[in-house]
Amino acid sequence: MASASVKDVAALAQVSVGTVSNVLNRPDIVSPETVERVHLAMEKLSYVRNEAARQLRLGHSQAIGLISLSGANPFFTDVAAAAENAASDAGYEVIVGNSDERSEREAGYLNLFEELRVRGVLLSPVGDVAPRLRRMRDREIPVVLVDRESSDSTFSSVSVDDVAGGALAAQHLIDTGRTRILFVGGPAAIQQVSDRLAGARSVVDRHPGVTLEVVFGDALTVHEGRRIGQTVADRTAADRPDAVFAANDLLAIGLLQSLLIGGKLAVPDEIALVGYDDILFAGASVVPLTSVRQPSHLIGETAVQILLEEADDRSLEPRHIRYQPELVIRASTTPR
Repeated sequence: MASASVKDVAALAQVSVGTVSNVLNRPDIVSPETVERVHLAMEKLSYVRNEAARQLRLGHSQAIGLISLSGANPFFTDVAAAAENAASDAGYEVIVGNSDERSEREAGYLNLFEELRVRGVLLSPVGDVAPRLRRMRDREIPVVLVDRESSDSTFSSVSVDDVAGGALAAQHLIDTGRTRILFVGGPAAIQQVSDRLAGARSVVDRHPGVTLEVVFGDALTVHEGRRIGQTVADRTAADRPDAVFAANDLLAIGLLQSLLIGGKLAVPDEIALVGYDDILFAGASVVPLTSVRQPSHLIGETAVQILLEEADDRSLEPRHIRYQPELVIRASTTPR
């Protein structure tokens, strides 16, 4: 049986083909009664819009591509949820991809979104992909970076001042009397990790007698936090740090689990612990976790707003919105 056409819908609803088109693309200019009648006709005929033909006509789809750095991190889930809400309000849908901190997966999603002719792309990049993004922009697909800035400032971005966030974490640990701080990060190529480390280092360098040790893990995950936490717990007391600053909350939660297993170490009495992102699980962990909060919902909403503005006006100059982080103090860093 042949698929129903726009003409079939128009005939059943007793309206013009142009009215059906307006219901599909500009329902705000059609009376509610007519919109309902057209939708009922579509449902009765099992009408499915030919999106490919529509894309050819408009030159783009009604979708926005979003590539997050880690689908397992609730911070990026919150950013995506906020982006979806903002996009929906503007009449767009969001297609979400997870690079899993792997450049080859990131490249695959960029290729897919280009083939789908998305209206634009929101991206938390793994590394430096500026040449690839410039090609997309030349093909009229704007890109806004999320949770980090462009290395050459040529792409708009919505981020948090991670250097300031790292400084907040380190200063708080020093203020609670800790002097041997361990920074635990993920892959060094991730800009957010290096920025948070830079912020912590800038504070430690101003305090004689305070040391900063650095360990880079393979990923920003709970599993990797557990692995590194085990190595910390196995150290002698003289060789062990008295505080840990983890590059994100997932690492911090994994560290906390390893330190507490079997009652090996007391948090915060023997080791204080600070995370980053302030995900929901941070405050709900066995020892509530001190964390540096990022405004995830504001980041997602603002990124969509900038992206759609650039999609409508190619002459706009890149904008760089940088929010300030906030330290949320909980039981994992009780002062000595």
